[in-house]
Amino acid sequence: MAVGRWGVGFLGTGQMATALASAWRRTECLDLSRSWAWDIQAAAREQFAQRIGLPLAASNREVASRCELLLLAVKPGDVEAVLEEIRPVLRPEHLFVSIAAGVRLQTLQDGLGGHRRIVRVMPNTGCLVGCGASGISAAPEVTPREVEQVEGLFRAVGYVCRVPETLLDAVTGLSGSGPAFVALIVEALADGGVLSGLPRNLALELAAHTVLGTARLILEDGRHPAQIKDAVASPGGTTIAGLHVLEKAGVRGVLQQAVWMATCRAKELAEGGQNPSTAEGCFSKK
Repeated sequence: MAVGRWGVGFLGTGQMATALASAWRRTECLDLSRSWAWDIQAAAREQFAQRIGLPLAASNREVASRCELLLLAVKPGDVEAVLEEIRPVLRPEHLFVSIAAGVRLQTLQDGLGGHRRIVRVMPNTGCLVGCGASGISAAPEVTPREVEQVEGLFRAVGYVCRVPETLLDAVTGLSGSGPAFVALIVEALADGGVLSGLPRNLALELAAHTVLGTARLILEDGRHPAQIKDAVASPGGTTIAGLHVLEKAGVRGVLQQAVWMATCRAKELAEGGQNPSTAEGCFSKK
């Protein structure tokens, strides 16, 4: 099964599943003749079918019976019901890929009656525009070639890294939750522009392009963030004055704590915790 000719069974057709299916179809990774989809929400599955052009099955069980690679793309609270539904038709050759946040490999294996050919993937919302960041962790029973094939699929929607499952919560805290943190920063920069007299739309575009350009300098030009900062901050200039305010406010530490807190919360959810920890309690566990 070479990358580019997967028959994928979509167990869930929400926003992320739709983004992945769209990218896989565009890059010819999806075999439309062997792919099926189902979602408990009628509106979601109909929209998915219209946009992607895949046939809809009558149930998750039918999807599992028709497809070799199964993509679990439902909310964590719905995972147990889906696993119970498809368990009777699961075959040894099935490769099960889960993008359900915080649901451990062991939990998936137990829910699938001991089936162990499972890969966990933590993508983020950048996948919607082909610029995502995904962490992948596979059970030992998945062959290296199959892991490479799954990586190839997610590489169609952005950057992919392979990590041990023990680090997937940290991936969730950084790149999974990170788009919200960056969006908050962009919004704050734009507000600063408005405060300084710029029209709202122009301020937002300038802020977004500033973040985009800085990211490309890091990724494409190989510059360390500190190099960019030092290059922009001339002695006695505007940038160093602004950086002084940020350092005084502890922005670095706050962002570090945000990622760590999101990581802790991912661990709690995986362990069945309902109430989030306080930041102080979270840090005391490290």
